[in-house]
Amino acid sequence: MSTDRNDSTEAGIPTTAAETREERFDRGMAVLTSVDGEAGQRVVDALADIHPELAHQIVAWGFGEVYSRPGLPPRDRQLVTLGMLTALGGCEPQLEVHINAALNVGLTPTEITEALLHSATYCGFPKAINATFVAKKVFGERGLLPVDAS
Repeated sequence: MSTDRNDSTEAGIPTTAAETREERFDRGMAVLTSVDGEAGQRVVDALADIHPELAHQIVAWGFGEVYSRPGLPPRDRQLVTLGMLTALGGCEPQLEVHINAALNVGLTPTEITEALLHSATYCGFPKAINATFVAKKVFGERGLLPVDAS
C-alpha cells in the first residue's frame, strides 16, 4: 500500500481513504437528491462556510451508508424519521425537510398526518401539534390543503 494516498483498512479490505470518502459522498448525494431534491443540497450549501465536514458526514454517512441500506424502503425510513423528529422536538427545520421528503417518496398527506397523530400517544400533544403545523406549512406550499383525513 502506498502511504502517500492515506491508505487504510476497512472491514479487513485495503481501501484508499480519499476514494472511499468520495464514493460514500457520491452515493449519499445520489440518495439525498432522490429523497430530498433541492432541499438536501440547500442544507449542504448552508453548512459549506461554517462546517463543511458536518455536511460531508450527513451526506456520506447519513445517506450514503445508513439511508441507502436495503432493509427498509424509503417511505418507511421517512415514517421513522418523522416520528423521531417529532419526539425530539425543536427540530422543526429538519422536520420540514423530511415532510417534503416523505411526500417525495410516496407518503400521502393523510398518512403523514396520521403518523403525527399517532406520535401524540408516545411523545405528547405539544410535540405532535408543532409537527402538524410544520406539515401544514409544507402542504400549503405544495398545494395539498385541506387534507382529507376522514
